[in-house]
Amino acid sequence: MSINDSLANAMEKITRFDGLGRKEVLIKPKSKMIMSVLNILQEKGYVGSYEIINDNKGGHLKLHLLKKINNCGVIKPRYPVELSEYENIEKRYLPAKDFGVVIVSTPQGLLTHYEAIAKKTGGVLVAYCY
Repeated sequence: MSINDSLANAMEKITRFDGLGRKEVLIKPKSKMIMSVLNILQEKGYVGSYEIINDNKGGHLKLHLLKKINNCGVIKPRYPVELSEYENIEKRYLPAKDFGVVIVSTPQGLLTHYEAIAKKTGGVLVAYCY
């Protein structure tokens, strides 16, 4: 677990709890970046819904798992990628073509690498999931 990277901690916890067969995981602390990544994973069917639980310590998220994740994690260092490099990125982080997603931070917000290719934009690599 990384002390300074809450997204890395959240992704590691999701992978670990999904592998153990748990149905729910608590992610602390909540952040806009974590919620944006979870929204993408939810759209793609990797995780279920999540609830925001506010407390006086920054709040946390209660995420419902669907047991559909083989592996997920963050990409460090978060280096920039151009439109022409997405195929190499897909080969590097995903086990097969069209299997899984790479999440990219673009000027239009967080997108999957498929959406970034469709919008013809580069960005900064954030995470992957398959």
